[in-house]
Amino acid sequence: MFRNRNRNPRTAPETAPWSRTRLLALLGGLVVAMVLTFVGGGLAIWRATAGASPAAVATDEPATVPTDDRPSRDEIAAAAMPSVDPQAAFHPDPATVLGGSIVVPQPLVLDGPAGVPTGFPHTDEGAVGQWAAIVQTVLESMSLPGTLEIHTVWVRPGGPSFEQWTLTRNVTSFLTASRQGGDEKDLTTVVSATPAAGLVKASDGPDWTVVCVLLDVQAWIKTESRMGYGLCSRMEWIDSRWQVATGAEPAAAPSAWPGSNAAVAAGWLAWREGEVR
Repeated sequence: MFRNRNRNPRTAPETAPWSRTRLLALLGGLVVAMVLTFVGGGLAIWRATAGASPAAVATDEPATVPTDDRPSRDEIAAAAMPSVDPQAAFHPDPATVLGGSIVVPQPLVLDGPAGVPTGFPHTDEGAVGQWAAIVQTVLESMSLPGTLEIHTVWVRPGGPSFEQWTLTRNVTSFLTASRQGGDEKDLTTVVSATPAAGLVKASDGPDWTVVCVLLDVQAWIKTESRMGYGLCSRMEWIDSRWQVATGAEPAAAPSAWPGSNAAVAAGWLAWREGEVR
């Protein structure tokens, strides 16, 4: 796993306790869409899962000049992934049948552009490692200025805009839900996001792939909350490193507790650290 992601070490938090509902809300409805409202002293929660429609078969060439039956990169990214119960993100439910694993190489440089580790190899597993490093750095920092810096150097032109980027919405939702009152988390807040599983959704040649990571996310604001959170991205090898590629973000990844029956059933591969190379 990649460590030392917080630029400012935090002390023991002493503010309002968190529930798993708030932890889910901080992720901006990306696991599920949520509306929280008080009715007669009780908390009413509505959840609606979002699914992607199956994509039609197309080619990598313009539609007017079809050349083969391969799906386009947009279709690869948009293809629906397995769905899980929203509550699976919070339930350990240890897997009774072990799934597979993915060996993810370690970065050569721990403090790369915008503070993101880099130096992953030119392989699909290297793309998994780079995407995990980007996500982990953003979530553990929970800083809008820091996220903007990361977006600027890691997201290719034509990729998701800063305002619409899933990770930007994660940070915005966290700051709102935790009532931080600024554009980054305060000194009493600690967030840990540890890669726990990953997978390669599909590749189109050696320089382009869609990868997904499942993170063990924990937040401390007096009490601890914890969940599994999955996220995918198009990645492209440019300038000797993997970067977030041009195009819309892929279909939502299933979020399940790492190592649970739901995670295995959804196809997540347990994270195994490879050697630095």
